[in-house]
Order: sequence, then C-alpha cells, then structure tokens
Amino acid sequence: MQRKAYVPGVAALLAALLTGCTGGSGATGEATDSKPGDVGTSAVAARPGKYRTLPEPCRQPDRGTLDKMLPGIKALPEGDQRDKAYEGAATVTYDTDRRVGCRWKDDGTDATHRLLVDFERVVSYDNAVSDDTEAGQVFTSKRVAAHLPEPAPTETTSPTPSHPSSDDSDKGDDKGTGDNAGESTAESTDTSTDNGTGKATAEEGEKSGKGDDDAASGDASSSPSDDSAPGVNLQPRILDGLGDEAFLDDQLTASASAGGHRTVTVVFRTSNVIVTVEYEQQPGPAAKVPDSKEMQDRARELARKLAGTLGG
Repeated sequence: MQRKAYVPGVAALLAALLTGCTGGSGATGEATDSKPGDVGTSAVAARPGKYRTLPEPCRQPDRGTLDKMLPGIKALPEGDQRDKAYEGAATVTYDTDRRVGCRWKDDGTDATHRLLVDFERVVSYDNAVSDDTEAGQVFTSKRVAAHLPEPAPTETTSPTPSHPSSDDSDKGDDKGTGDNAGESTAESTDTSTDNGTGKATAEEGEKSGKGDDDAASGDASSSPSDDSAPGVNLQPRILDGLGDEAFLDDQLTASASAGGHRTVTVVFRTSNVIVTVEYEQQPGPAAKVPDSKEMQDRARELARKLAGTLGG
C-alpha cells in the first residue's frame, strides 16, 4: 500500500519538471519576437552618406585664388593685416559636424568684394531614407528658391513629306502643262525681280542687313562687353559636370552706386554634402557694372577646386 502511494508522488514531480521546461522555452521565444510596428532585425537601413566629416573651409581657397577674387587683399601692406585678410573669418554655426563656412572681404579703390564658402553635411534621421536622398531634397529646395529661368525651347521644324499627296500632284500637273506653265513662271519672275530689274530685291537686302547691324549694336551697348559675347550663356542655369548636381545664380541689384551690386552663387551637391560659393562685387561710385562673365568664371573655378577636394 505504501509503494502505491509513492508512485503518484513521483509522477507529480516529473509533471512539474516538464511544465517548468515548457515554460522556460516559451519565455525565450517571447524575448526574441519584435514588437508590433518595430523594424525587424532582417530590415536593411538606408545607405549612409559618403561623408562623415567636413573640411576646414577657411583653408580651402589658396592665395592665388583669393588674389583673383579679392584683388584688394594683395594691395594691403605686408604684415598681420594682409595675413588676417587671407585667413578669412569662420561663420557662426551651432554644429560644426553638420555645417561650416568662411567669409573673406576686401575693400579696393574701385570695388568691394566678398566671398563665402559654405559646407553643409546632410544626415537623414529616417532609416528608410538615405543621406544622399535627403541631401538631394535639400539641394532641390535651394534650386527652387533661386527661381532659375526655364531653358529656352529649341526651334523645331515640321518634316516635309517625301511624297506629295495626290491632290498636290494633280495641281502640279495642271500648272506644268500648256499655257498655264508659262504664265505661272512669268508671274513668279516678275514678282521676285520687280519687273525683271532685281532692284527691289537688292534694296530690301541692304535695308535688312542694315537693320540687323543696328540691332546688334544696340544689344552690345545695353550690356557689358563680355556679356554680349556670342554663344556664351550667362543666365542663371543648371550646371553640368560639377558634383552630382549643380546650379548657378547671377543677380544684379540696384544700389546707390552707378554700377550696381552683383552676386554670383554656385551651389553643388556631392553625395550628402552641399557646397555653396557666394561671390559678391560692389563697385565704387565711378565704376562700371560688375562683369558677369568674369565673376561667374571665378566662382565656377573655385567650385571645381572644392569639388576636387571632396573627391566629387
């Protein structure tokens, strides 16, 4: 009788042990499950940007570049004053890991020049959006804010049919037969040569050529000499071959001086870094309008050097 009472106790102990093992397995499974709405361990985060740091902006332009863009610095007496002008002044930012910049200025006898170089490193805080994509959106907002003009549409001509229609062919046959052909030829000859003398056509050609010359001279006198160079586009526009994408803005604003205040801005993106070059010229009272082509060339040259420094 005592042996029979012992067997149920052993069975109960075995049942308790089995229950404990089953409960431990369930707890481990719950710990590895993801919560609803969380990203699973198998999800792949968007690719980070190429750049994790930014260069020192005040050290980027060499002295040769600064001499071209800020000629007044070279005119300063040698010493601390000139050295300080070459060094530039760092812009105030709240996070130097994300944005840095530097400014230079010269006060020449004919004009005052200002230069800004700005680096912005864009970081996406959305795992589904890459840093490059976020930087592309920031760049697009800058381009839209610049209000660049739309590219001029190219002229297209409608293709001429290789074979005339049946109606046209019939009309041609009618004009080319009999007396109608001679009358049509005579009428066209009289119209083009003004009774066969050719005098009217020559006079019209001379007037047309003179009008074109007057128009060309008028355009040249209304804008700076370099701006009127044929085949040179100096309008605000998208730039090719600079970083991943780039644009140029050129603004001339009225001022108290006779010339006006011109600002040329070049903005380009390389991966997740956006670079801005802002070049300004304020002429003196007797100075002419700042040369657009010269300023654009200098700003683009500096931008290309900065892109090379970034490796973009």
